[in-house]
Amino acid sequence: MSIRHFIQQTKEIQKVLDKFPGHAAIIAVNFSKERFRMKNWVDQRREPWKNISPVTRRYYLSNKRKRIPGSLMLRTGRLKRSIRKLYVSRNMIIIGTDVPYAKILNDGGHITKTVKVKKHTRKLTRGRKKTAEVKAHIRKMNTKIPSRRFIGPSALLMRRLERHLDKELKKILQ
Repeated sequence: MSIRHFIQQTKEIQKVLDKFPGHAAIIAVNFSKERFRMKNWVDQRREPWKNISPVTRRYYLSNKRKRIPGSLMLRTGRLKRSIRKLYVSRNMIIIGTDVPYAKILNDGGHITKTVKVKKHTRKLTRGRKKTAEVKAHIRKMNTKIPSRRFIGPSALLMRRLERHLDKELKKILQ
């Protein structure tokens, strides 16, 4: 191996290392978005997302215009679309979302809250034009949201990043 060839390989390796944090951020964002499709979290092993209680499911479905079958996490797609790289440096990447309800969906938790409901009219049945007047009232919410991780550290994600870097370095060193 000549000195020129060695210097050329060194420069190419440096380029790969400079671009790697950006590539890693893209891989991490795609990994998080993949969790919505697979409906699970993968670290050392696969952990399927827990179902929510029938009462909570009815509450979610009653407050939506259309009843769409499938995951409640993908009702509008806002959360999934909001996942992006927030910070990329040579030593660190941060991906995240600015959606306010993302933390409780990712980590799980308990919502205990009192909400004032204003007077309004609601449809009684789909398709028909029967309505009912709802008086103003106070609703007490006591809901447990199960954890459905879609973002965070993962052993599988680290293996994907290692394989990507390994593949790029092998291209240069062959």
